[in-house]
Amino acid sequence: MMLGLSSLGAVHTAFAFVAVVCGYAMIFRFGRIGAALRFGKTYVACTVIACLTSFGIFMHGGFNIAHALGILTLLVLAIAWIAGRSAAWSRPAKYLETLGYTATLFFHMIPGTTETFTRFPVGAPLFTGPDDPNLQKVIGIILLVFIIGMALQVRQIRRKPAPMRRTSLV
Repeated sequence: MMLGLSSLGAVHTAFAFVAVVCGYAMIFRFGRIGAALRFGKTYVACTVIACLTSFGIFMHGGFNIAHALGILTLLVLAIAWIAGRSAAWSRPAKYLETLGYTATLFFHMIPGTTETFTRFPVGAPLFTGPDDPNLQKVIGIILLVFIIGMALQVRQIRRKPAPMRRTSLV
């Protein structure tokens, strides 16, 4: 067990990391995540796998907030995916798809930040655990950044939805 990760934990972390990289690559390139391109498909698939594997690695006994976040992530992913596949493409569907995928990226950041900084730096982690008040402040700042990002996405859609063009991210 490296850094306290089980084999399943390492697989989970690898898929979550790939999802986060793909998600941010799409946001920085297109201003949003969409499943039309390969990076978007990879984001969705890796996020689903990360959620499913997470259910087997939570070691806090019984159903807890981490399980709820995994279920919420899968639910929001499904809604965003359905909105993106809507036969009668509409502006509300574009909002739902865009904001749904962005919300799931934020959901990745909660356990990602928590698990990373309760383990690193090795021997002197920055936070003592999920209830550490300083960690909660950091998560609050991340939430604020995501809310601002989502507001910018809404503004972009309101002006004119940015199409997913075939680029080097395909």
